[in-house]
Amino acid sequence: MGFIMEFAENLILRLMEDPEQRDEAQRAHVYRMKERCERTKAAWALPLRPYGFWTFERFNSQLASDPQISQAAGRRDPYDDLLARHTSPNPPPSSSS
Repeated sequence: MGFIMEFAENLILRLMEDPEQRDEAQRAHVYRMKERCERTKAAWALPLRPYGFWTFERFNSQLASDPQISQAAGRRDPYDDLLARHTSPNPPPSSSS
């Protein structure tokens, strides 16, 4: 009977994984994931477009020529209204009968 118990014990021990190997594999996985997350966060910190991407002349000319875009809220320059008001001639007085 001792032989069977010894055989069963050795079989179970062979089938079980080594706790140090399991811990090392888990630790390596955690370190890989941490490094991957740091690289992802560093990539998120970068701008989507390079510096000056939207300042090219073709974008500025489109903004200037398209009144729907140039007069949109947030793009409208308040000084343009002041300049237009002071440089345009006085409107004719409205005739009221």
